[in-house]
Amino acid sequence: MIGGPKNFALRLLLIAAVLVVWEAGVVFFAIPQFILPAPSNVFVAFYRGFASALYIDHIWITVTETLMGFVLGTALAFLLGTVIALSRPVEYFLYPFVVMFQAMPKVALAPLIIVWFGLGLTSKVVNAALVAFFPLMVNTIVGLRSAEEDKVNLMRSLAASKTQIFWMLQLPNAMPYIFAGLEIAMIFALIGAIVAEFVGAQAGLGMLIQSMNFTMDVAGQFSVLLLLSMIGLALNWIVTGVRKRVLFWDASQKFTDDAAKKEAI
Repeated sequence: MIGGPKNFALRLLLIAAVLVVWEAGVVFFAIPQFILPAPSNVFVAFYRGFASALYIDHIWITVTETLMGFVLGTALAFLLGTVIALSRPVEYFLYPFVVMFQAMPKVALAPLIIVWFGLGLTSKVVNAALVAFFPLMVNTIVGLRSAEEDKVNLMRSLAASKTQIFWMLQLPNAMPYIFAGLEIAMIFALIGAIVAEFVGAQAGLGMLIQSMNFTMDVAGQFSVLLLLSMIGLALNWIVTGVRKRVLFWDASQKFTDDAAKKEAI
């Protein structure tokens, strides 16, 4: 069964086996460290980064940029998605512009954002918000429009107002879609912050990767990438934890929890 203690141990063994093969391959083929460092060197660089407190300030800055961009982007996405979902004229005139803007690569927009907002925190937050915006907006629109028409007509027949229909039917029905969008938006916000730091920054993990690239510290770069993957996983766990508490009533959530309990027995 997936998710049980035995399979978790097998997962750890698989990770360990990959690391051993990686280490052996680097040693056997004599691959230079500036091309592909051995896992042992990556972990040494990882330890030194924390021991010297080099990573601490950069982690704080990148996480702050990510969270602020996530909050800003998702708030705007939810508001605009709600307006578009509830108003066909707004969708007709505004949605094409949103899609066209989303089609622009954010890597190409990042230099302009740096010019407009400077090298500080603001430009990173704006870029993270732009990247996180579209997934939640689309999921909000789909979720709000997924309410069954029969239920909507029933509430209208009971003299329910549009506001009551929204809060009592459409929004609860859309919550699984919204949280699915939030999970994607959180990771996208992290990516957006790192991309902005690549283009121009005074601090942050993206800037740290760039500086290590200039000094050919490939092991250090791998250690920062490992750190970023851990941060992304932690942020995803936070959203997942909130989803489980908020959507305790959702049938799919209940099915997942019941399956996990059965596998744990």
